[in-house]
Amino acid sequence: MRILVSDDVSEKGVAILREHFDVDVKTNMPPEELLACIGEYDGLVTRSQTQVTEEVIAAAHNLKVIGRAGVGVDNINIPAATARGIVVCNAPEGNTIAAVEHTIGMMLAVTRHIPQAHQSIQEGKWDRKSFTGIQLQGRTLGVIGVGRVGSRVAKRMQAFEMNVIGYDPYITEERAHQIGIELVDFDTLLAKSDYITIHTPLTKETRDMIDADAIAKMKDGVHLVNCARGECFDNIAIAEAIKSGKVAGAAIDVYPNEPLTLDNNPYLGMFNVVQTSHLGASTVEAQEGVAVDVAYGVIDALSGKPVMNAVNMAPIPKSVAAVIQPYFGLAERMGTIAIYLANGPVKEVEIEYSGELSGTETQHLSTAFLKGLLNPILQDSVNYVNAPGLAKKRNIDVKESKSHKSGYYTTAITARIKTSNGEHEIAGTLFDGKLPKIVQIDQYRVDFTPEGYLLLVPHVDQPNMIGQIATILGKAQININGMQVGNTTESGTNIMAVAVSEDIPNDILLQISGIEGILDVKLIHCEE
Repeated sequence: MRILVSDDVSEKGVAILREHFDVDVKTNMPPEELLACIGEYDGLVTRSQTQVTEEVIAAAHNLKVIGRAGVGVDNINIPAATARGIVVCNAPEGNTIAAVEHTIGMMLAVTRHIPQAHQSIQEGKWDRKSFTGIQLQGRTLGVIGVGRVGSRVAKRMQAFEMNVIGYDPYITEERAHQIGIELVDFDTLLAKSDYITIHTPLTKETRDMIDADAIAKMKDGVHLVNCARGECFDNIAIAEAIKSGKVAGAAIDVYPNEPLTLDNNPYLGMFNVVQTSHLGASTVEAQEGVAVDVAYGVIDALSGKPVMNAVNMAPIPKSVAAVIQPYFGLAERMGTIAIYLANGPVKEVEIEYSGELSGTETQHLSTAFLKGLLNPILQDSVNYVNAPGLAKKRNIDVKESKSHKSGYYTTAITARIKTSNGEHEIAGTLFDGKLPKIVQIDQYRVDFTPEGYLLLVPHVDQPNMIGQIATILGKAQININGMQVGNTTESGTNIMAVAVSEDIPNDILLQISGIEGILDVKLIHCEE
């Protein structure tokens, strides 16, 4: 078998591949050259430079696996690869420690003005007074996102005798206790922290998470650190807060638009800011680690073994696949809807299978549900292999059960999630054996297809509820693709499921939630 390495990948990873396969290293290829040769290879190993487009995948007649030596897979058309049965794997753990250590280094650098003092010495000066810093000991560190990187930052800063608090709505108290931190809400973290570091994925909720409003709730003299996602910080607002003295300093490694230039750098010339050029994963060990990890993933894929870091699919026995294959999309989207319903960390998931699913292996479907449940909230890429482990790390108790009783539908999946704030239930089935449908949410009987953007609005059963919501959406030029109202005999409430053509801005959601009789408003992107 032949492997193409199309980007600069550590020789350690290449050497491992060469023990098993014929390996060609061809970096900086123009797109047309890649298209011309990709059909010759069984495996492709990239970093971020090579764009593995749908066109490339279509030309890759023999390709069985794509390995990304790193975390992000934005340069790979995963749907196209999946449709062709190509395994896509990455290396999510290889650069974790590098990111952790860079975060800590940046925190120390901005606290003690280390780069500025170094530059002063280089200029022949001996100036101690200008670079007086503060100690971390006894200060409060607020960690936003207590996942793979954030949890390790928390543990290490405890060794500095910092008081560490964390905000992460998707971890349990048990997990926080294991890490040794106190979980608090977002506003409390802002108000109590002397230092704030963010380690979240980029989502609608985390974009510009640290903005002018958030800064106003912080202590005077707070320090801010971002080595995660550039878009999580409103850098213009932070720069203004540094000028005013509200924020004492910032350490920034990532930016909304990279590369950073003199024209788009709001921190230019600011003494109290330390900046680096997206160096969080730039260590010898990290680059070697991701190369080695992805090499073993490629070897497993081409050997027919389970790929632990597969991004798109885990191997399934053919005898099981024939039964469960049509239900994968349904299970995953049920998980996505469930996490939007959850008002707090999920502690328990129980998935019940009935009908034809009660007589077969359903573990893979449960994994698909967990993938949908966890993917919107985690920084890590969640796949069919790592989803159970990620759930376990978060102390989510996952149970399966089988029911041979006939209900409203011949075959159905029913999931119940428990949080610290209550329980939710969601049920789904396939119409005509192929069309996924959600048929129950909590006590409400519904009937809608889980796709695109979905607005769920439980409300009091009274006239003109549909009209008021439709009017608000219409004025906002948001097209309604479909609408269905589910009711219950147990109370005087209904639930409205509105399929819309696009994302709904927060101000429009607030208008809807302000309608008298509206009990809740959830906007769900069913295809996370």
